Amino acid sequence: MTVKKPAVKKVAAKLKKAEVKKVAAPKIGEPRQEISWREVKKAEPVAVVKAEKKPAVAAARYFEAKGGRKTAIARARVFTKGTGVVVNGKDYKDYFRTLRLQKEVEKPFEAMNITDRVSAMVKVSGGGIVSQAEAVSHGIARALVVYNGEFRKRLRKEGLLSRDPRMVERKKYGLKKARRAPQWAKR
Repeated sequence: MTVKKPAVKKVAAKLKKAEVKKVAAPKIGEPRQEISWREVKKAEPVAVVKAEKKPAVAAARYFEAKGGRKTAIARARVFTKGTGVVVNGKDYKDYFRTLRLQKEVEKPFEAMNITDRVSAMVKVSGGGIVSQAEAVSHGIARALVVYNGEFRKRLRKEGLLSRDPRMVERKKYGLKKARRAPQWAKR
């Protein structure tokens, strides 16, 4: 027995016509509804609408630079208009929850005292949350130097232009970790 699949165009047309329906998830302790395969075939497709709230960053002139720490890499864009920092589509205070990490991201702007004049949009990947925050700070500092070359001296003095070179040491063969040798027994 072969099952006929509906044409792609027909399904797309049904999706356009379909109303958006909210389906409530079953509550704890409630039995799940069992649906037969025939009912699933007959059911109208439900269009899923996903509302994404993205922070607004002014589409203005920007200066781009790359920052890094361990295996985290951040691509930072510093805009001449607007205020605030957006990291991976979220406000930096939502992305970096702890106060220490938020201060790390704010460091370059506070060092130059230009918090209210510029904004930044950063895409960061790899590493952990702490190394991502340090990579973001490094990327923003480098982008500020591209924005204004006179910032270099003060940012260098604050230590924001140096990439922290410390990395995890690689594991060597014959050892359990980078330097940890297997337990040795005399007899």
